[in-house]
Amino acid sequence: MKGAIHPTAVVEDGARLGADVEIGPFCHVGPQVELRDGVRLVSHVAVAGDTTVGARTVIFPFASIGHQPQDLKYGGEPVRLTISEDCLIREGVTMNPGTAGGGSETIVGARSVFLANSHVGHDCRIGKGVVMSNNVMLGGHCQIGDFANLGGGVAVHQFVRIGAHAFVGGLAGVEHDLIPFGIALGNRASLAGLNVIGLKRRGFSHETIHELRRAYKMLFNGGGTLKERVSDVAEAFAGQEAVQQIVAFLRLGGDRAICVPRAGKDEEG
Repeated sequence: MKGAIHPTAVVEDGARLGADVEIGPFCHVGPQVELRDGVRLVSHVAVAGDTTVGARTVIFPFASIGHQPQDLKYGGEPVRLTISEDCLIREGVTMNPGTAGGGSETIVGARSVFLANSHVGHDCRIGKGVVMSNNVMLGGHCQIGDFANLGGGVAVHQFVRIGAHAFVGGLAGVEHDLIPFGIALGNRASLAGLNVIGLKRRGFSHETIHELRRAYKMLFNGGGTLKERVSDVAEAFAGQEAVQQIVAFLRLGGDRAICVPRAGKDEEG
């Protein structure tokens, strides 16, 4: 059974609609689009391309979802945008599909929130429970970990990785990778400690937070190279899952440098 489709909406032949989908006034749904059960397009929403919108996701007016990527190398090849279930996408949000140079797919995790005028660039990988506040901009190929929170006006350089449970303060310009559980502040953003408030809200134990603090100090206040300090932390906290998540992030590496504390500005130091 299909939900209500407003008479002014345009749903192209070939579009696949799940049960109880609602499509409001002046929306446009392209022929390759799939709207899964319970999706709601409030009004004036344009969904294009090979795009899947997960169940119960709500999209507000003037969002542009799945139109061709903003990459001058794009030549019309098949690309995808996949949005998981229970997302909230507010007014004016733009989400681009992938490109051939980045795996051809942009992926958005479940229960993520995108506030007004935020942008998800091509080939991004966004985890579950992510919050992007108003006017956040992700360049292409960014990776955002589960439950990361990006404040208003944050600009993230292409290829940057932001780890799970991290927090980026408003108006920050992020050009380097941010470790899981870290806080980044300023322009250009520097590492400013651990996201302790976020950890408490997510139910992390006092013991785990204490161990993360100890590991943080070893990583960013010790002697030797960062590679040596990572090895020391990996050995010293071999049984601590959260610390090992930071170790894995640092060892995996990426296309950008690691965001580190600014001299004299380390809140965990």
